[in-house]
Order: sequence, then C-alpha cells, then structure tokens
Amino acid sequence: MRAQVSSPALTSAAPPQAEHVLVVDDEPEIVALVVYQLAKAGYRVSTAVSGPDALAAVRRERPSLIVLDLMLPGLSGFEVLEQIRADPVTRDVGVLMLTARKDEPDRLRGLTLGADDYLTKPFSAAELALRVAAILRRVNAAQDPVGDTVRIGPVLIDNSSHRVTVEGEPVELTPTEYKLLRMLAERRGRVQARAHLLETVWEAAPDIQTRTVDMHVQRLRTKLGAAGELIETVRGFGYRMRAPQTRSA
Repeated sequence: MRAQVSSPALTSAAPPQAEHVLVVDDEPEIVALVVYQLAKAGYRVSTAVSGPDALAAVRRERPSLIVLDLMLPGLSGFEVLEQIRADPVTRDVGVLMLTARKDEPDRLRGLTLGADDYLTKPFSAAELALRVAAILRRVNAAQDPVGDTVRIGPVLIDNSSHRVTVEGEPVELTPTEYKLLRMLAERRGRVQARAHLLETVWEAAPDIQTRTVDMHVQRLRTKLGAAGELIETVRGFGYRMRAPQTRSA
C-alpha cells in the first residue's frame, strides 16, 4: 500500500514545536526508513507520494524542510523544486534532494534550481539526519536577526531583516545562498577555499562535492546581476568578494 500525504501511519508523533519535515517519495520502503530516522531524531514528519501532492502539502503545512525525491508521478522533483523556489510563500523552505540518479548533470541541475543539498540512494539514514540538521541550522540562522548591515558597492546585506538589495532592488535568496553571500562579504578581499565554505556554510566534510559550492556561487552571481562580478573565482583555490574599487588579481 502506498503512503498518502500526511498519512497517520507515516506522520511522527513529535511535540508540536518540533521542526516539521515533509518527506516526498513514492517508494514505501524509503519513506518508512526516512520517517523512522527523522522521527527518532525528534522531527515532526509528514509524507507525500507525488509531485502535485508535494506542492499541496508544502503550501498547506509550511514545513521547515523537504526531503524530495526526483522521480515522482505527476511532477518531477525538479519541477516541484522550481515551483517551491518561485513561490514567495515557500521559497525559504529547505530542500534536500534524495534520489537514485547519480549522474552529475542531475545533481548540478538540482543545485542550480536551488536545492540546499543532494543525497543519492542507497544512503546512510544517519547521514541523512545529519544533513537535514545542517540545512535546518542554515534556515534558522537566516531567520535570526544579527543587527548590522554590510555594504559592498551596490550590494546591501541587512542582517537584521535578512534582506539583500542591489541598487535598492530586493534580491530573493535561499537561506544557503544568503549565508554564502554574507560569509564572502564579511571576509571580502580574502580567498575562501571551497573546502572551507563546505565546512562553514554547508557544515559538510571538506572532501564532499566541492561542485556544490561552484553551483551555488554561479546561482548567486546570476541573482546579483552585474554585481555578481564582485565575486571572483581564484583558480585552484576558491572564491573571494572584492570591493568595487579593487582590481581583480
């Protein structure tokens, strides 16, 4: 029997204040494993088994994070992710893509569309729980006020409201993109190695998927428009953000 959206049998009984995670997959065995592991870690978990059901559940339940399979009936995980990021109501939801498709183009496409992380099947349930926790820390950090602003040329980062503007125009960033930009801005002029960014922004081991950093930087540059040129690639090392008046090395 296939799992249903928010099925009582597959919805954890965590306290109401617990972080809510929506698991989207049409394989009952995978759903059961992920729900068990996340509920054990203290999350409140609900499920969906198709793309349309996932979108309806996200809009209705407003989870903190979605564990999203790629190959879904109705709409693919890519299409679901794209719609989540395009909707102002849901664009800040954390997304961990979970799929059997190991090809790099699929992973890069997911990251380009705004996924926070990407895990392939078969997977370690314990690792999945750790990655969920890391994404949620980034999501929550992006919501906690810091109380200062950082300006680099036309880019203004307001940490009190967690808003970014370029020439006064708002730029919509995911929590991971915001944390990445803030780190580069606060350490402007200094090269940030990809491994260091993985450890600090993604809280991942430095030997895991450095292309994840590249794809997020590429997406961030695109969103910043012309101001994206302030983020420089330092070949063989990583990235740095320069002030407008500073020449490229």
